[in-house]
Amino acid sequence: VQLQASGGGLAQPGGSLSLSCACSRRIFTFKVMGWYRQAPENQRQLVARVTAGGSTYYADSVKGRFTISRNAANNTLNLQMNSLKPEDTAVYYCHAFLGNDYWGQGTLVTVSS
Repeated sequence: VQLQASGGGLAQPGGSLSLSCACSRRIFTFKVMGWYRQAPENQRQLVARVTAGGSTYYADSVKGRFTISRNAANNTLNLQMNSLKPEDTAVYYCHAFLGNDYWGQGTLVTVSS
């Protein structure tokens, strides 16, 4: 399984970015998929996840601002990030689980004026 994340970049506070994770396997076969992030000198943290059944979870810090979704047509996991804050700055990783953990390579999101 290969996961390829894209869509990171620079955004101003209050702005938006959209991340996408292309998967080499049909995304609905995974038990759970999600996005994690890791800021400098911090541990990797769960941002949002979605189960095979469609249940979602969001970290309190992003609830109401981020939306996770899956696109079966092009096998992508997406993360729409609105109302960005400087503390959202991190490397974002997509993750998938089906017996094993699979990780994308990470994409850098920088929120700064």
